[in-house]
Amino acid sequence: MKSLLRYFLIIALFACQPYISVAQSVRTHKVAKKETMYGISKMYGITVEQLVQANPGMEEPGYKLKKGSVINIPSGEMSVVTPSASQTFSTDVRQRAIRVGVMLPLHKVNNDGKRMVEYYRGLLMACDTLKKEGISVDIHAWNLPEDGDVRPLLADPAAARCDIIFGPLYSRFVSQLSEFTEKNHNILVIPFSIHAPELFTNRNLFQVYQSPNDQTETTARRCAQFFKGYHPVIIDCGDSTSTKGSFTSTYRRQLEIADIPYSITNLKSSDANFAKAFVKDKPNLVILNTARSRELIATFGRLGDVKITNPAIQIAMFGYTEWMMYTQYQQENFHKYNVYIPAPFYTNTQLPQVQRLQTLYRQYFREEMMSALPRFALTGFDHALFFLRGLHKYGMTFDGAAGRFGYQPMQTPLKFERMGNGGLQNRAFMFVHYKDDHTIETVNY
Repeated sequence: MKSLLRYFLIIALFACQPYISVAQSVRTHKVAKKETMYGISKMYGITVEQLVQANPGMEEPGYKLKKGSVINIPSGEMSVVTPSASQTFSTDVRQRAIRVGVMLPLHKVNNDGKRMVEYYRGLLMACDTLKKEGISVDIHAWNLPEDGDVRPLLADPAAARCDIIFGPLYSRFVSQLSEFTEKNHNILVIPFSIHAPELFTNRNLFQVYQSPNDQTETTARRCAQFFKGYHPVIIDCGDSTSTKGSFTSTYRRQLEIADIPYSITNLKSSDANFAKAFVKDKPNLVILNTARSRELIATFGRLGDVKITNPAIQIAMFGYTEWMMYTQYQQENFHKYNVYIPAPFYTNTQLPQVQRLQTLYRQYFREEMMSALPRFALTGFDHALFFLRGLHKYGMTFDGAAGRFGYQPMQTPLKFERMGNGGLQNRAFMFVHYKDDHTIETVNY
């Protein structure tokens, strides 16, 4: 664990070196065990793109560095651009390197650690992008596992000097970190934890994810507003393990407040009774009270029967974030039934910028991103670019509100609103719409 953490701290150090412009003569480097393209490029003060250009074989899909290989290194007369003394010691974060702290489980002992290692890697890649924009970053990272003690980390003088800290993962550390950042006037970005009562008292806190109750309330209200011209059809799927009853009950309350009629049917109803729940004079919006795949597949079958008997009936579906895990197998049905999935994130792997980042991740770290929702490297990349660009432009008064700058997220939209006199919570959310013309759109609200 210690050697792994040391490895990432070395990467962080490389990511913060001054920008180096390089003439185009060439020298060579013999690859040592565990070296990466990212580490080698930083070792010689060049970009990964320059390294790839000097070694055409690296552009091939699946290329991997091998111990003992000799590769070309673009080199020559170098000019180093370093921050001025006034930039280095200025109290204004807009005039110097931004000091970043990361307090997350950075290990490979369990899945939490592996996810946060990937998140941290995405953050480092964002810092590399920012360096090309002229934004300097000084990173300090600490391993904070679930059974760890945050106090020694906070005792490190480097922690108090940070302008912004990303962490923690676990809610049990939020209180101590909140108190620390309030005392030292740091910004604390809580990237995953949803339990943070300090959000309502500490103005220095940014919380990325809402609590399930808040998210349910917001989604139900937006659903009722967005689909007000539809006839809702709520299907009871008989799933005793489901936690989605809170959403359907909240949604029904919103419909009743707005005086919108709706139908309720059962997945096991007869064909005739099931079909009676649908109307012909407006589009129908189908909502299940479970997110499980077996009931979803069964519903697709029942809807197919309804369409065969009544071809003119229009059907759309409103689902759950978990349905994104079924896209590989159900995307055709998602398009067929105009599925809308509410989500705080969405990864369109067909976008060139996403594909490029995935390729760079593979080159830098010699492995693929984890197949997970969300993609944690993309999450770290989005968070770092958003907050560090914000600090560079607005200083410590940055509030993350909509319209501060035109960053298009790779995966995670961010739009913060202040919670009373306390901190700020991300209120960005979207509907991912699988249209019947086989395209996908995101509807932000």
